[in-house]
Amino acid sequence: MRFTVPSKTLQTFASSVSKVINAKNALTILNNFLFSISGNMLTITACDGENTLCARILIMDVEGEGEFCIDARRVVELLRVMPEQELHFDIDDTTLAVEMSHPDGSYKFMGISGSEYPRFQRATSAGALSFKTAGSTLLRGLEFTSFAAGTDILRPQMMGVYWDIKPDRLIFVATDTHKLVKFEDTGFQPGVEGSFILPNKSTNVFRSVFSKDEEVTVTFDPAQGVTFETETFTFDSRLVKGRFPDYTRVIPENNPFTLTVNRHLFSKAVRRVSLFVDEGHGLIKFRVTPDKLTIKASDTEYNTTGVETLSSDFTGSDMVIGFSSSYLSELTAVLWTDDIMFKLADPSRPAVILPTEDKPDTRLTMLLMPMNVSDF
Repeated sequence: MRFTVPSKTLQTFASSVSKVINAKNALTILNNFLFSISGNMLTITACDGENTLCARILIMDVEGEGEFCIDARRVVELLRVMPEQELHFDIDDTTLAVEMSHPDGSYKFMGISGSEYPRFQRATSAGALSFKTAGSTLLRGLEFTSFAAGTDILRPQMMGVYWDIKPDRLIFVATDTHKLVKFEDTGFQPGVEGSFILPNKSTNVFRSVFSKDEEVTVTFDPAQGVTFETETFTFDSRLVKGRFPDYTRVIPENNPFTLTVNRHLFSKAVRRVSLFVDEGHGLIKFRVTPDKLTIKASDTEYNTTGVETLSSDFTGSDMVIGFSSSYLSELTAVLWTDDIMFKLADPSRPAVILPTEDKPDTRLTMLLMPMNVSDF
């Protein structure tokens, strides 16, 4: 087999596909790429035993067809320092010896038979559902929610982003029990109904590989997995098994009091005051009055305190409430409006955090559990 491919094109796609490969694999074969040649198309495949990512590249001067495995780390590192030029691959069909060359050098690898590479069973059963949408739609939903997904292995159902697919809308939800984010997109109508939990690793791979400009076909079967496909990539992922918490019951609908504060001033004040929190619990305290918000954090071990006061608008009476400084910073960082709204009930009930104005055809809702505050 022989073929020619531009070095930068190969480097771009090989680097993208390599994101699936684990640092350590139980099977040695998973440290390799699977290169498959068919016609004038080269398909690069990487697998971690549960997820498979394929990239398709047009190649030139092709002779022969077939497949072979080649060390992924070495190829990616070599291509990263390779100047932009054409690379010529010559593969011995009998020994699978691989030579990659250009006018000023050549590199030899020992290939492995492609028949040894694991194959992923795609979600193509009779029960599979499918829809198509722009990559920007999916990337936007994951951007606003994935940071809130849990990492506790004792709660595996929360270690991913929940896709709640309705005929007339697409809802993304993530939670770790301390915070919850729901992003609802009514500007897209999937036309099907179903749900699945996409694992954290798969979410990160999708966000780093897929483009906003490409149309993505999503095919999912909770029993088998989900497949994301564009003209360039095919990503097969296992799903998190189990039932996601009923987010509709968690988000309070009747928090009567509204706190409105400037987002820029609030975020910077929280960042400064957070430098004084007790690292053991990360508590940051709010004293809310009708026209003023006082933010305070203290570390009794080192006898340090940070206090900031901001102008605000609060529809209730005076209240003292506490939150985790790190969770609060994560939630406010994804907002885009000049002001932030906090919907509050009392110091023991969760706060609902909202932008003052949603993006067209979308609705973002964030929930943050309070922390116990004995005094201010």
